[in-house]
This record gives sequence, C-alpha cells and structure tokens, in this order.
Amino acid sequence: MSQNILEVKNLSKFFPIKKGLFLRHVADVRAVDYVSFHVRQGETLGLVGESGCGKSTLGRTLIRLYEPTSGSIRFKGEDFLKVRGESLRKMRKDMQMIFQDPYASLDPRMTVGQILTQPFEIHNIMTPSERLERVKQLLETVGLKASHVNRYPHEFSGGQRQRISIARAIALNPSLVIADEPVSALDVSIQAQILNLMKDLQEKLKLTYVFISHDLSVIEHLCDRIAVMYLGKIVEIATRDELFSNPKHPYTQALISAIPRVGEGKKKMKKSLSGEVPSPINPPSGCHFHPRCAHKKDICSQKAPALESVTGNSEHRSACWLTTQGGL
Repeated sequence: MSQNILEVKNLSKFFPIKKGLFLRHVADVRAVDYVSFHVRQGETLGLVGESGCGKSTLGRTLIRLYEPTSGSIRFKGEDFLKVRGESLRKMRKDMQMIFQDPYASLDPRMTVGQILTQPFEIHNIMTPSERLERVKQLLETVGLKASHVNRYPHEFSGGQRQRISIARAIALNPSLVIADEPVSALDVSIQAQILNLMKDLQEKLKLTYVFISHDLSVIEHLCDRIAVMYLGKIVEIATRDELFSNPKHPYTQALISAIPRVGEGKKKMKKSLSGEVPSPINPPSGCHFHPRCAHKKDICSQKAPALESVTGNSEHRSACWLTTQGGL
C-alpha cells in the first residue's frame, strides 16, 4: 500500500465576523470545521459536496493560501504549518493548484510564455534560454503548440486556457496538485478532454491529486477515493466503488440519486434533498444534516456523530448515527 503524502488532522478554517465601531468579533463563518483525512502517494482523492460546503476553502487551506485556524497538515512527513520563509517557498514547489476559472487565474497583460516562465524565475531555476525551451515543452505536453508562446490568454478558448493553467501547475514537477473545480466552467465535451489530460499527466508524472468538484459524475470518472463534505465537515469517505455501490450517509445517498442517468427521463428521485444548506455562521446542533434528513432520530439533533469505520471496512467511514445504530 502506498504511503501517505498528505495527512490532515482536525483542520479548521473560520472567518471572523466583526461589527460595530470597534469591529468587535461577534461570530465566525465555520467554513472548514475540524476535518481529518489522508491522501496516498499517486492516488486521486475527490472532495465533493453542494456549493457552500467548504470544499474550495479546504483546498486553499491545504496549500496555505488561507492560513488555518487550527489543526495540522503534514506533507511528506513534515509539519507544513510550521514552515516559514524560504523553507515554505521551497516546499511550495512540490504543491501546486489549478483554479476553477482559467481566465481569472491568468494575468491578461502577460503572454503565455511570460506566465509559464514565472515559476522558474521565482525559484531561480535554469537560464533564460532553458526556460523558453521548457515552456515550449510544457505547451506541447498539455496539447497546445509551442508557437503559442507569444499569445495572450484572451486569444485562447476556455479549454485551452485551462490547459495553460495545468501547464503552469506541473511546471516545477510537483508531487501534489490540488484541482479546484477545474472543469466546471467548461463545455461537457471539453471537460472530457481536460479530465483525460489530467489522467495522462498523473500516470506520466506520478502526480497525486486532490480533486474538488460538485459533480459526482466527474468525481466518479477520475477519483480513487471520495470524501463527501457537508457544511464544513466530512460526512463520508470511501473508495469510489464502495461509495457508489454502498453509500451509508443519507446525504451521500441523496447526492448519488440526483445524478442524471441516460434513459431515466423524468423518473422521480428516490432520495431527493429538500431545503437549503444551513448557514455556516450558525450551523444546526448535533449532526449538521439532520434538518434535511428524512431518517433523523432524536440523538441526531443532540450530539454530533464521529466519522467512524463502517462495520467490516476500515476504508469506509461515515459520520451518521443511523450507520452506528443499525442502518437505515
């Protein structure tokens, strides 16, 4: 079994809410609420959930674009949160991110060549001529032409711009890439191309992915294991096959039943979700999902369930009182 490249324990990210003349701290947005998981070398871990569940905030916190409120992150055995200054800059070479909107994440005033050269300039790697050759190689690796090096981002389609973002992410040969909804802004036909490109690059470059998406169909296609998030917490985590064949948490069951299937027409969904995601400023007591759960018991509103192994399968964990008390 592969070793863990990333280990996250009780990670939280709260955004303070301040009001009044003296900006008094009155509450917190609990975007990531004491999350624990691990990612193995070479695998793809999917993070899935409705909009507002905290998955993008978790991704940015993992790479310290947001500094966490509490918890620990260990990357390749080293405490990532204790690293500062030059050591942090060196470690970040090995952790890269692909953002959701390729146009917003690419500087419109810079050519593609300048954008892709930046990582080498920041880390003072290679001579100018070697950088140019590397940039051309990167463009060809992601399915673009080396002659595109002098073009600007607005001269490319959305799919091509995301290829440029991927080229930038792999430029320094990282071990871990965090992809934050990298295909959600693209046409379906282009989504398939980008997902296949990411799969090919993973095999070729021995990459590890944390893949964030709200689309379970995309997650099913790409990921080895899947973590389901709801209101800042992971409510279920399992291998792809186990999660889709034997979902335990009512929220996971509802998400899977909502996936459109060819030939089903207007067939009514068996476990459709009702209501809206509660506010992360004032989450419900006990299990955060209980106000929307058709199977809730009294204990669900009183005490939060722990993320525990499902009987007979240590790889499959669920945070649900119904799982630990006889099932649905």
